Amino acid sequence: MRIPGFAVAFALALGASGASAATSEQNAVLAVVQNYDAAYNAGHGQAGAALCAEDAVIVDDFAPHLWKGAAACADWARDLAAFDTANKVTGDTVMLGAPWHVDVDGDAAYVVVPATDANNQDGKRVVTTGSVWTFALKKTAAGWRIASWAWALH
Repeated sequence: MRIPGFAVAFALALGASGASAATSEQNAVLAVVQNYDAAYNAGHGQAGAALCAEDAVIVDDFAPHLWKGAAACADWARDLAAFDTANKVTGDTVMLGAPWHVDVDGDAAYVVVPATDANNQDGKRVVTTGSVWTFALKKTAAGWRIASWAWALH
């Protein structure tokens, strides 16, 4: 399961960097990122979209490359499904590595995680390592929400 592995990797990364423990705000921010990834891996675009802010912005490696506004996350999920169908991609999952950055400053947060993408394309298994998923989050009355994210494929 990805979420516990991500939490362990985060704790190890903090220990390695000399920090004593993650703050509750860092944990809350990471929970949103983890839940977004889990929703993506489960194919639940609407659950992922619920974690996005109303003015979200997404940058990804397939056209149209930019989604923004109240429906950005849902629109991205719809467009990804169409892209996957057109390119015979199935079973796409993203495994998150130990975060490189988890910065929280008041009601703003920044998270950068290395990622591995795995899928089947036209019946062949494709695993891409070394990608980076970067998130900006903002704290709202409903809790932390994804204000933007960008995917950089390696």
